[in-house]
Amino acid sequence: MVTRKFYRYALLTLLIAVLGTLAYQADWSIINSSGFSVAPILQNALLAAIGGYLVLFLLVISFRYAALIFLSLAEHFTRLITGDDSYVSTQVDLSSLPMVSIVIPAYNEGVVIQAAIRYLLQLDYVNYEIIVVDDGSSDDTYEQALAVSREGHRVPIRVVTQRNGGKADALNTGASHARGELILNMDGDTKLTMDALRHAVKHFEDPRIGAVAGNVKVLNRENLLTNLQALEYVEGLAMARTAQSFIQMVSIVPGPLGLFRKSVLAEAGGYDSDTYAEDCDLTIKILLNGWRIGYEQNSIAYVESPNKLLDLLQQRYRWTRGMLQAIRKRSDALWHPRRSLTNFLLMWYMVFEVIIWPFSTVLGNIFFLYIGIKYGLATLLLFWWLQLTLLDIVSALYCIFLEDEDLTLLLYVVLFRLFYMVVVDFSKLFAVVEDFLGVGMTWGKLKRVGRL
Repeated sequence: MVTRKFYRYALLTLLIAVLGTLAYQADWSIINSSGFSVAPILQNALLAAIGGYLVLFLLVISFRYAALIFLSLAEHFTRLITGDDSYVSTQVDLSSLPMVSIVIPAYNEGVVIQAAIRYLLQLDYVNYEIIVVDDGSSDDTYEQALAVSREGHRVPIRVVTQRNGGKADALNTGASHARGELILNMDGDTKLTMDALRHAVKHFEDPRIGAVAGNVKVLNRENLLTNLQALEYVEGLAMARTAQSFIQMVSIVPGPLGLFRKSVLAEAGGYDSDTYAEDCDLTIKILLNGWRIGYEQNSIAYVESPNKLLDLLQQRYRWTRGMLQAIRKRSDALWHPRRSLTNFLLMWYMVFEVIIWPFSTVLGNIFFLYIGIKYGLATLLLFWWLQLTLLDIVSALYCIFLEDEDLTLLLYVVLFRLFYMVVVDFSKLFAVVEDFLGVGMTWGKLKRVGRL
């Protein structure tokens, strides 16, 4: 049955196509009428080569945005047509739903752990348990979690403590104590929506699905930086995962909300401790083992994001180093497309996102700034930013509409491209360089302020 949502998506598709076409026509009209000459650049072989590379990069990311929008729309249309846009029917015997073990690895989460557990006790699901793994915290995380477990709730709560071994080890400990056939791994600073489980478990009716990624959103939208991150999560993460879900190859099951078959976790050997992005590393292992991974837009996890620039840069630095480690561990898939074309494309997509994209944007900013100063062609820097900003505006409008998000996030799009992504890309590039040089690093810990 065709619903009203179907027509909304169809209208949105047409609107995005029209806006994208008009934006690029307007941009190229400005370029053609500006009257400046790039002849001085073309006379320098190095500058000409860099300029040509950056034009190619713009074409590639334009194709990327178009492909992600197309695939994500295809996913939405498919769900509407097949009736999979809703969660498990209320007519289903809830006691027959699979048991889910919710595992919370906690290290120095005393400020937020009780609130996180209490939110979980209100989930709209019957058959689940909560396992808190205190990973050798130096604060009162264990005592705070234990106090809630002793209050006599209908949902079983078990609190396990161990010597500090890292997040991967804590997650593996939780899995070893799990009684459910499905395991939901989350972070201690996460707040799940009440129907998150009921939306996600339906994907496991497909025996080929090994895991399901949730939809992560920013909870503490309290200043400019956290609102920019909220936009990034909606535009940069949710759209990509929705598109990847159409081919059931989500590249990263996020730490705040990832639902797995227990048997699949066991087959993959659980989480490894040799990367700083254990969620990315495990996802790659599951995909390379032949399993498919879905995404559930309506299973939402709200997280506390960094509200200071230094904390944000440290977080993105760690994420980038961790993803590079995960890619390097299975780099063999980068060079053997005949073994598995899907795995080959997946790995190169990740290389593009982690290395090529930040390198190219940083190079573009430096290149156009240099020729603007040396040759008086500062207009080219404007065009460079304008092209990227137009892509952001179109994709942000699309994502905010489909996610039913706050429209005020559109007000941050210009700053998102001109300031936020420039800073984040420099941080990522710095991480790539230091990883290549073998510079050591520590895990780092985002200090919680208790926004839950």
